[in-house]
Order: sequence, then C-alpha cells, then structure tokens
Amino acid sequence: MKRVVALAMSLAIGPAPAVSAAAATATGPAAFALACVVAQHSPLLSASDKRVIAHLFSGAGNFVPAANKKFSVTADSVVCRVSGVDITARLCKLAFKSGTRTLKGRDANEINATLVAAGVAAEGAAGSTIESVSQLVCTLDSNEISQKAGGGAKCSFEIGQ
Repeated sequence: MKRVVALAMSLAIGPAPAVSAAAATATGPAAFALACVVAQHSPLLSASDKRVIAHLFSGAGNFVPAANKKFSVTADSVVCRVSGVDITARLCKLAFKSGTRTLKGRDANEINATLVAAGVAAEGAAGSTIESVSQLVCTLDSNEISQKAGGGAKCSFEIGQ
C-alpha cells in the first residue's frame, strides 16, 4: 500500500525540477579561504605557489616571497557530499583541467565547510547533503591581502551542476 501511495504522489507531483547552475561570487574572507583550501590540492599550481598560499592562509600576510604576487586558483568543479546516515562519510571530488582529486575525511570536510561559508547552499539527495560548484576561478592579490583591509581575494563560480 505504501508503494502505491508513493507512486501516486510522485505521479501527481511530476518529475523533479532540473537543477540549474547560477552564477555567484565571493569576496573577502570567504573567497580567501575557498581559494586557499582548493589551492593545496590543485595540480595547476607549483609547489612554491602552494607553499606561499598556505603561508598566507596561516596568517602571515606580510610574507616577503608573496610580495607583488597574484595567484589564480581554478577548478572545473568541486562536489562535496556529506552523509546524514553514515556520519563518518565525507567526500569531495575536485576536477581540474589536468585531472581529478578525491578527498575524504578531514580534507573533504574542510572544503565542504568552506563552500558553505562562501554561500553555496546544500542540496539533499538520499541521506546526503551535497555542495557543488563549477567553473571556480579565484584570484589572490598578495599586496592587497597584506594591507589587512579585507580585500585581495575574489572568487566566481557556478552553483549547482
């Protein structure tokens, strides 16, 4: 009987609406954090640039090797899934032009939480919450960041898929 009711309800409601991507931006602290957590996993950045970005993220805004540098952090997509059933399950897939990275546990949680802080709304699916963005483009300006006036970081992305 429950199956008949569920089938009748799904037919009455109709198919689920397609999720469309929406353009969004983040600036200031949220953009800075998002760029920094994605940068550490990017195959598109040099080890030296990753170290400088990590050092900036650690609070060392006046780090000399970062003077007069601009960094670009990009990803084709970032999709994070957190289970509401298996509370230990956290997974993020980051797609870059030159490959993908799959993160679990603490690393996935860090990116997921940062997406939420940047304004990416969660979608639900079968006991999971999913945050996803595509066409992520972040810029970091070390000179502006070192002024400690809230600027120097900007990200643009498409929310959803």
